[in-house]
Amino acid sequence: MAFPPAVDRREALAGHFLFRHLREAEITALLARSRVEHKRANELIFRKDSPGHGLMAVLSGQVKISMLSSNGREVVLNIINPGEIFGEMALLDGKARSADATAMTPCELLIIDRRDFMPFIEQHPEVAIRLLAVLSERLRHSSDQVHDILFLDLRGRLAKALLRLAEAHMRTPIKGKPIDIKLSQRELGNLIGQSRESVNKQLRAWQNAKLLRIERGRIVLLDIAGIQAEADFGPSVE
Repeated sequence: MAFPPAVDRREALAGHFLFRHLREAEITALLARSRVEHKRANELIFRKDSPGHGLMAVLSGQVKISMLSSNGREVVLNIINPGEIFGEMALLDGKARSADATAMTPCELLIIDRRDFMPFIEQHPEVAIRLLAVLSERLRHSSDQVHDILFLDLRGRLAKALLRLAEAHMRTPIKGKPIDIKLSQRELGNLIGQSRESVNKQLRAWQNAKLLRIERGRIVLLDIAGIQAEADFGPSVE
């Protein structure tokens, strides 16, 4: 079973947009302020409204950022893959977490506490400027989600979600190679605001068209170009 490729501690920082301009000695100093924690699959990392103590980077595994709606339904806001960071809002303002974070798979996390990171930012103001860009990207992602929910039908939303998830597996793409996405149909439905049953019906239509293959606990994309074509507006299977 394929997963997004793991990264080591130095690669997670040195390769990230926030820190890639730093010198080796500065990366080393930042790593000295960090620690590594391991989480089991489905283990809660932090809960909405809990104290925000710092920033986290995923070294291996996948993390789900979500919250519960007023009727108790889970809404998935984002999926964080190896080499990506989360928790940056609480890092900046020191306030409570704005959503839940849960390990979707066994995870290794690099954690930098706010009390250690803020002095580093004061010494490297360019990191603060780049952190604002990360926050802007998060906001754009949220705006895109709202746009998709308002203006795209299930078919378009589901295709776009599959393509976004596939990007995490395509750092060294091999043309024509199938791409594994380890995500349940219920989680996929939560990601696009649709029921598991509706998602299953559309996935089966695409399986019949040989665009993908449905397996237990995962979806195997067979034809990325075909899924891309499905991301356009069009009638969904209802």
